[in-house]
Amino acid sequence: MSAIALTGAPTRRISSAEEARAVADALATVLAPGAADRDRDRAVPHEELHTIAASGLLGAPVPSRYGGAGISAGTQADVLRRLAIADPSLAQILLPHFVLLGAVGGLGSEALRESIFTDVIGGGRIGNAISERGTPHAWDPQSRLVKLNASEWRLDGRKYYATGALTAEWIGVSAKDAQGRVALAFVPRGTEGVEITDEWTAFGQRATISGPATFDGVRVPADHVLPLWQAFEEPTTGGAFDQLLHAAIDIGIARAALDDGAAYVRDHARPWFEAEAPRAEDEPELVARAGQIASRVIALEAAFQETARLLDAVQAAPITATSAARASVAVAALKAFAGEVAVETASALFELTGTSATDDRHRLDRHWRNARTHTLHDPVRWKYRHIGRFVLSGVFPPRHPLI
Repeated sequence: MSAIALTGAPTRRISSAEEARAVADALATVLAPGAADRDRDRAVPHEELHTIAASGLLGAPVPSRYGGAGISAGTQADVLRRLAIADPSLAQILLPHFVLLGAVGGLGSEALRESIFTDVIGGGRIGNAISERGTPHAWDPQSRLVKLNASEWRLDGRKYYATGALTAEWIGVSAKDAQGRVALAFVPRGTEGVEITDEWTAFGQRATISGPATFDGVRVPADHVLPLWQAFEEPTTGGAFDQLLHAAIDIGIARAALDDGAAYVRDHARPWFEAEAPRAEDEPELVARAGQIASRVIALEAAFQETARLLDAVQAAPITATSAARASVAVAALKAFAGEVAVETASALFELTGTSATDDRHRLDRHWRNARTHTLHDPVRWKYRHIGRFVLSGVFPPRHPLI
């Protein structure tokens, strides 16, 4: 494969799933070396995002009739997993882009599709402004959309998390209309009344810059407002897709923690004196513990591939209540497992490496901080509840974006 286009170069066009995966792998080699520094500095990754845009990955999910490759949900998740191994913060910035592209394709007018898809093919990106403080859940916003006339709405609200919005060309904003229904407004970042800050102080996923956003009297064209509530009136895999992408990030974190831990053992760790082994990697007890840790990561990666194939198969056929439930339950199980393995692996790596690995210059703690922060996106206990009800009683999981 040709080298990844550098920042500022014309955006390439990706033509297949295989090419998308290859581009993601090539990007990962470029992005990984600076990940620890970006985490340390809470840096806004402007240059890295330009490089990703130039690679063509942002436009790969766009349907082929609009000039994209139309890569499947499973391939999009696999691309995100590969990037998350290099830098999970960058992967999380891209997650809402992929999810919101799907919303445009499924609910948007032809005019909106043409506008956003054209921008995305050219390297444009979509950020999100969904979560708020003081609401029962992310999909019950206090933000409001008021219809001014047949061609225009007014958007007002404040979002607590706006992942990717600070550097995106478009922002997908959730809000309720006069009937209390949740809609999704697509707003260009430079629109009057939009203010986004970089006040993001979480201890993990630092370079996502998921700070707050304010929308004050923002005028939105009518065809930029999508009826999001309609997406969940019928059986859907929308929530499963969103959750598969989140699982992909956790899996990437787990793999990165395992690989970095193994490299430290080979290059720096010392064997325990009682082992009488020349190198840490020859100490039998350490080898066995490494095998335990690695086994869960390897099993998780295999489960991810199978779950991604299942979701693609469900989406390729007419979706029914049963097939949508199967997809949601499978992804929920994967997401729950991924979160556990990511946190465990990122912590257990220090059992292999020893005290010297806690030196701040190695930045190995970032894997645990990233895993712990990202896995709090939604509670695993509720996934187990929905899985258990489905297995024991055949109760289908609810229809919302988090299952």
